[in-house]
Amino acid sequence: MEQLNYIIKRVLQIIPVLWVVTVLIFVIIRLIPGDPATVLLGEKATPELVAALQAKLGLDQPIYYQYLVFMKNLLTMDMGNSILFVVPVADLLKDRLVLTILLTFMSAFFAVMISFPLGYIAGMNQDNWKDQSIRTGTLVALSMPPFWVALLLLILFGLKLRWLPVAGWGETWPEHFQSLILPAFTQALVTSALLTRNLRNSVVDVLRCDYVDFARSKGLKERVVRSRHVIRNALISTVTLLSMQMAYMLGGSIIIETVFALPGVGALMVQAIFSRDYAVVQAVVFVFAFFV
Repeated sequence: MEQLNYIIKRVLQIIPVLWVVTVLIFVIIRLIPGDPATVLLGEKATPELVAALQAKLGLDQPIYYQYLVFMKNLLTMDMGNSILFVVPVADLLKDRLVLTILLTFMSAFFAVMISFPLGYIAGMNQDNWKDQSIRTGTLVALSMPPFWVALLLLILFGLKLRWLPVAGWGETWPEHFQSLILPAFTQALVTSALLTRNLRNSVVDVLRCDYVDFARSKGLKERVVRSRHVIRNALISTVTLLSMQMAYMLGGSIIIETVFALPGVGALMVQAIFSRDYAVVQAVVFVFAFFV
């Protein structure tokens, strides 16, 4: 019963959080200089044309009225129409969200494959050359900007070696998979560094616990002690951190998708901001907040 009450409480907390997100993004996007009518018509458009388009889009109404209309539509699952693409925002997200989710899961997979072995090796070899090398490598990975790493990978594997596509999404599933390798690895680099450091510290802490010494005193093999008592307990905080980082990677796809020219939600967000496509920006931020 306690667990059920906790789950219900956490679910109910989603409502005020999402409401605050809608208010913030609704106000902030309108603080950016320019409006959709001016961006669509260009700087040489006459004031009459701009005013007419603003009236057509409902931008001539008071901001509180625009927000009420936005919330009314949102409650009915209507995210409006894109000014730039002239299609329902829901259709845009449906087509692009699959790519972003696939990118996030592949990034998480790479992060796990890199960090779990390295973190375990570093923790089991505390303060020797293996541990120091791995810790130095994680610091280097944390200090490198993702967009810079992305460019280096593009030059090496895309232009020099020609092993992987430089940009784009492809048309078949094998091409989709190839197109996601470099972006996923780039996005996984920082996450794997964080997970490696966290797992290494957890392994060091678990090795100092009494139950590990007790397991060894019972005559259990070292392999059994490590698998049953060290690894399982050390992974608890690391798995929690991984879930938090997956939410971060979902939002961080904006940079990665832009660099690799992937038609995902992140790239859509950038296009919408530059074109002042209010409906798309509000919808994308709302969806990201909901996933988090």
